[in-house]
Amino acid sequence: MTGSVERTGNWVALTGAIVDSGSMRADDGEDLLAGYVSGPAAATAATPAALARAEAARTVVLVEGVSDQIAVETLAGRRGRDLAAESIVVVPAGGAHGFARCLRRFGPERTRETSGVSVRLAGLCDAGEMHIVARGLAAAGLGAPGSRADLARLGFFVCVEDLEDELIRAAGAALVTEVFAAHGDLGAFRTIQRQPAWRGRDEAAQLRRFLGAGAQRKLRYARLLTEAISLDLIPQPLAALLAAI
Repeated sequence: MTGSVERTGNWVALTGAIVDSGSMRADDGEDLLAGYVSGPAAATAATPAALARAEAARTVVLVEGVSDQIAVETLAGRRGRDLAAESIVVVPAGGAHGFARCLRRFGPERTRETSGVSVRLAGLCDAGEMHIVARGLAAAGLGAPGSRADLARLGFFVCVEDLEDELIRAAGAALVTEVFAAHGDLGAFRTIQRQPAWRGRDEAAQLRRFLGAGAQRKLRYARLLTEAISLDLIPQPLAALLAAI
């Protein structure tokens, strides 16, 4: 095979076609999600599991769900960082409303109770939930952020819509569909595109709808797209979060 070659994480791009440098198959979901809580219980089981690990952490990173956790940890790995060795734990809070409980748990009150040993806090949220996170920070005595810039100064970063939107825009529709093809999902995506409700709609919106149509699919592609995007094109909120911790 001829053509230019570009390596990005575990991916190799050959004249526009994406192939995995390891084995690539449609039934790879289990391997991709190894070590993560997935399935119907993910939304409720992931938070207590992560909180248990976070009790001894120096830095706690709050995200809304497991897909966000996967993206953060995948990017950290691509940048050569070992979060566990750095005593950093990413906690899927079970939605933005879960941030407030976690912020109270690891905020100033905990510092007083542990003889001045503080936990550094950071996070990532969707644009629609920004006000909830800001309110949680204020309630925990961690500041009174009134804007995205205020949140960023506190170590909390906001996606334009959500993480899937960020990843799709960073990758571009062509790369996203190539990744779908590589993992056996392009046919299913084309089926959604032909549905009356989605026919003729903006392709980015179709891609986002497809990723959100199944919990496991959303988790799998959080890893696959974060691996596939060139490091210099990583979504700004995700890159900024990793740089801040």
